[in-house]
Amino acid sequence: MRRVLRENSLGLSFGLLFVVALVAQALVGDAVNDQEQRAAGLDPVGLGAYVSSSAFWVDVTENWQSEFLQFLLFITLTVWFVQRGSPESKAVGDRGRESDEAQLVGTHARASSPAWARAGGWRTALFSRSLSLVMGLVFLGSWLAQSAAGAVAYSEEQLRARHDAVTWAEYVRLPDFWDRTLQNWQSELLAVLAMVVLSVYLRERGSPESKPVGLSHEATGIEG
Repeated sequence: MRRVLRENSLGLSFGLLFVVALVAQALVGDAVNDQEQRAAGLDPVGLGAYVSSSAFWVDVTENWQSEFLQFLLFITLTVWFVQRGSPESKAVGDRGRESDEAQLVGTHARASSPAWARAGGWRTALFSRSLSLVMGLVFLGSWLAQSAAGAVAYSEEQLRARHDAVTWAEYVRLPDFWDRTLQNWQSELLAVLAMVVLSVYLRERGSPESKPVGLSHEATGIEG
């Protein structure tokens, strides 16, 4: 058990932090929602009702879709684009999908290679793009969930103000939806930009996301 925990400590740590942050968001969001309810002369809804409401899930899925968009773009763009000196980039001359030999697929696969890397045909082609496909599906699912929950939450606000509710199709054309969405997209893209460029000139000793401390600023695609 100790070995399993040690060998999976990074994933477990982030999983735990995710759960803690999600629970904290629910508790704080419920407190804010209760304040708003009282200010409007209404009774608090309670934690259970809040975490099952559109108001909670629109905020949660809004963040999820922007995060997965960030990773989807980073995974796919780094296939073809490079940044000289960044450990987040491939070497300048390695742009593209690379050869079967370099990727250890088909006849170049090793005994330890995944079965679908050795299989060839559609299975290897699918497996070769499986990461971006899953990231894209999660992004799309999160985006649809955000837009559906957002449409409900927006309609509830409209009804409280004695205005007409909106359909999902109407909501995704409103500035309210795109204002929330683009706020998250630009922040995620800025974070990736900062990581790619700052890692050219700055170091973090011992981190695989950084080049070794003494390595040249020009060294590209080399992690610590």
